[in-house]
Amino acid sequence: MVVTIELGLSIGNSRYHWAWFLNTKFQASWDTAYLSIDRYLDFLPIDCQLLINQQAIEFDLIPIYLVSVVPSQTKIWQQLPQVKLITLADIPLTNLYLTLGIDRALTVFGAGEVYGYPILIIDGGTALTITGVDDKHRFIGGAILPGLRLQMRSLSLGTAALPEVRLPIQLPPRWSDNTAGSISSGILHTITSGIGDFIRDWQQLFPTSQIVFTGGDGELLTSYLHSNLAVPSLAQIRFDRDLLFDGLSAILPKHH
Repeated sequence: MVVTIELGLSIGNSRYHWAWFLNTKFQASWDTAYLSIDRYLDFLPIDCQLLINQQAIEFDLIPIYLVSVVPSQTKIWQQLPQVKLITLADIPLTNLYLTLGIDRALTVFGAGEVYGYPILIIDGGTALTITGVDDKHRFIGGAILPGLRLQMRSLSLGTAALPEVRLPIQLPPRWSDNTAGSISSGILHTITSGIGDFIRDWQQLFPTSQIVFTGGDGELLTSYLHSNLAVPSLAQIRFDRDLLFDGLSAILPKHH
């Protein structure tokens, strides 16, 4: 049996998200800070490195499938000949608009392939995005707003006296008697209530749909949601960190 190894690189606004694939099947993911293009091999998981050595695979021949929303970073990585850029044309969903982020499209596609259609995704990254696809694999639409940490930072950057507040592990009390608690309450209760409203509307349109959180703050958002909101079907709500790479795994065979 021929062994093939592929790497996936998703470039976000804050960091790199990596994955490796064995014969197009997702194996594992990891994150790094932005780094120079000659250092990525230093961060490969041990089992991936061992397999590469056992199979005597040349590192320069391992394709890197690039998903990027940062044009300056895209240009840097395209200097490597083994880099293959993923675009909206690779995503088998309909009704995608031209400026839709490739990360949003690939993530919601991956979720649909794993959990079925229709599907709703809430991605808690630097930007918080909500994205829905119906049972005919048609992009319905969504929303974009500043992510949790970006909202927390914005108050300290835009005011003279308000501090930057860390995200709490649990949803804070709604009524706070101190500044830090008031900031946490204002941002987190407003965001979770707004997300809950989107979810309730989606569940009216698609009662059987799964709702999946992802992204760096997705797990926190999931726990906040369960603490705060009376959503009709909480059992349909889950967290999954690797949806984008599930989507990439589903389209890799077309690139072989």
